[in-house]
Amino acid sequence: MDTADETLGLAAAQGDRAAFATLVARHYDRIHGLAWRLTGSKAEAEDLTQDICAALPAKLRGWRAEARFTTWLYRVVVNAAHDLRRRQATRARAAQGWGDWEIARQDEIATQAEALDWLTVSMRRLSPELRDTVALVLGEEMTQAEAGAVLGVSEGTIAWRMSEVKKRLKAMAAEEAK
Repeated sequence: MDTADETLGLAAAQGDRAAFATLVARHYDRIHGLAWRLTGSKAEAEDLTQDICAALPAKLRGWRAEARFTTWLYRVVVNAAHDLRRRQATRARAAQGWGDWEIARQDEIATQAEALDWLTVSMRRLSPELRDTVALVLGEEMTQAEAGAVLGVSEGTIAWRMSEVKKRLKAMAAEEAK
């Protein structure tokens, strides 16, 4: 005569490997079938069934035999399927958020590239003296005094040139906006 599931479950909870093997052999198809119905995917059901069987020894230690073994086992499968759905939803939300972040990052990169392209073209329209001044003050982050020393002009001349660059770039931008 077959040993009752409840008896096997209690023995398996105490570490009886043969009892555990018998329970898994007896209920594997039931676990898989329910997992398939809950997930709607054969592949996910197979993975979920394997995960449940791997976690079953630890879960059995918490089984109090207050309900039939099969009732408890169904609950284990349903909970595992719910956990899987929650993990998938979390990953989907994270991936969607990551995608939104990446799109925004790419837009920002494109905007910066456009601005740099415009500035590069506009700088070519400036006189060599103004370009040299901008290259030192903004490009090399020199002070106006340092740029003046390099170019052999006064600090006041560098200040005037930077002011002139700003005026001309504003005028170019306004002209292009028309």
